[in-house]
Amino acid sequence: MFFKAVGGPVAKELSIFVDESGDRGGRARYYLLTLVFHDQAKSIADAVTSYEAKLARADLPNIPFHSEPLINGHKDYANLDMSQRKAMLAFFSSFVRKLPILYTTFVYRRSEFADLGKLTERMRRDISEVLLNHLGFFQSFDDVKVYYDNGQDIVKQALDRSVSQILSKGVVQRRKTSMTDYRLEQVADYLCTIELALVKYEGKEGSETYNKFFGGIGPFKKNWLKQARSKRMRQTS
Repeated sequence: MFFKAVGGPVAKELSIFVDESGDRGGRARYYLLTLVFHDQAKSIADAVTSYEAKLARADLPNIPFHSEPLINGHKDYANLDMSQRKAMLAFFSSFVRKLPILYTTFVYRRSEFADLGKLTERMRRDISEVLLNHLGFFQSFDDVKVYYDNGQDIVKQALDRSVSQILSKGVVQRRKTSMTDYRLEQVADYLCTIELALVKYEGKEGSETYNKFFGGIGPFKKNWLKQARSKRMRQTS
């Protein structure tokens, strides 16, 4: 065990950043949940500085990355044209590629769940399975902190019933966050969007907007998906 005593070894800390794609009202066809894992001993400061410098050189706004309004030109991106938004997405993709992170994404088809309670239970089982399959990795940290903005109750419940139980309530601290506070929360958002794009392309539901940003399913898989998947936590049997 590591101790936080002055002059002694520094405690090892793992952060888990959570983001979801889908709405609690059940209107979305798919629901995705992404968890990003980051060993706090591995700094991302240089990667953040490089990313923000690219934005500055291109005269693009340094705003919290949020992929849905970026792709659709809403909210903070409403005054940016397509070429500017494409550049911002490419810059963020490059930023993610440089990060010392791992991630996993769970994909659910809403029609397969009779109610939100069953979806919550499935999420709990899936998160628990990942934790158990990589238990040595997770137990190597003294502190495991989960960052989620508590936007949807079903995600909060699934996290509560899996992470806290398996990793011991003594080492888990839940913290609220927002897209403006943590770049890694924004990374979870980005990876959720990439995985959702794959689901829609493979279901032949890819929109013309997707094609404008990703170039169609072929270039998407060869470039965007391949880059993102290089960070995916190794699957176990």
